[in-house]
Amino acid sequence: MSKRKQHSPEFKAKVALEALKGEQTVADLASRFGVHPTMIHQWKRALLEGASGVFERGSRKTPEIDEEQVKELHAKIGELAVANDFLSRKLKPWTGK
Repeated sequence: MSKRKQHSPEFKAKVALEALKGEQTVADLASRFGVHPTMIHQWKRALLEGASGVFERGSRKTPEIDEEQVKELHAKIGELAVANDFLSRKLKPWTGK
C-alpha cells in the first residue's frame, strides 16, 4: 500500500504558480495546500525549467492511434498464439513434457 499521495499536474501547477507570485511564503502555501515545502520548491523549479517549452514552435504532439493498425496487430497476435499452441502440442511426444 502506498503512503505517498499522488497530486495531479493541475494541482502542482496551481501551487507552483502561487509560489511564483510571492504573495505568500512557502510555509504558508504548504499549510494551505497540505504539502511539504520541499515539494513546493521542486514544483516551482520544474515549472521554471519547463516554461520555455510552452513557447516552442511546432510543439510535440501525441501520436494518433491508428485503429486499423491496432486491429491488424491484434489479429497477428492471435495467429501467433494459435501457432505457438499447435507447435507446443506437436512437440510434446519428443520432449516428454
